[in-house]
Amino acid sequence: MTKSLEKNHFTVRPDDEPNDAHVFAQILGRRFSCRGFLPDPVPEKTIASILSIAQLTASWCNSQAWHLYITSGDATRRFSEALMTAATAPGGSSLETDFPRPAQYTGRYQERRRETGWQLYEAVGIAHGDREASGRQTLENFRLFGAPHAAVITSDRDLGVYGAVDCGSYVANFMTAAQCFGVDTIAQAAIAMQSQAVREFFSIPDDRRIVCGISFGYGDRKHPANGFRTRRDGIDEIATWVSK
Repeated sequence: MTKSLEKNHFTVRPDDEPNDAHVFAQILGRRFSCRGFLPDPVPEKTIASILSIAQLTASWCNSQAWHLYITSGDATRRFSEALMTAATAPGGSSLETDFPRPAQYTGRYQERRRETGWQLYEAVGIAHGDREASGRQTLENFRLFGAPHAAVITSDRDLGVYGAVDCGSYVANFMTAAQCFGVDTIAQAAIAMQSQAVREFFSIPDDRRIVCGISFGYGDRKHPANGFRTRRDGIDEIATWVSK
């Protein structure tokens, strides 16, 4: 196993590790952002089970801000075509999103972003500075990486950032629940960046804001884009301990 495929580990002392923590860490450790899927559909019963588990997500005042639009079969193909048409149109990459994009990436955030990008480019054989090839790889977002299903997560407009935070928790739980069933996922901000096309395709009402998309299905383990894993910083790098 190459270094790039090493798993992230949840570290606690062996003598006080609850079994649930061990199982949870294993599930999270298996999950990755899948960028190459097999065409095989996920059984509807399995999708329903994933949704039932994700529905247990905690939310502010139990508002349960999320509402999903899920595609299967021909609808996935048509949705992908609509996204590709929008993304390749003049100015298609500069459309407004329902939520503000990050103002910029600096410091450690930029370092992590670049590291992930170069891992992906190395895996799929894109040379440094090859903008044409990197542009083609970006468009794979709108092909849904070949996934048989897509989910678009929306929040109520009036719930603002609180609704978006709740939806973020839902997305994480959806992906973790999917992993329990051997279903691979990738959360995609790129889908939200084509919010007008998404809104038109699903006839999403104006009082809903598009948070992100999730492409899901069974990952192609032979696809080169699935041949790396991102790194996680240590606890001391992300937590400040205060005891007095």
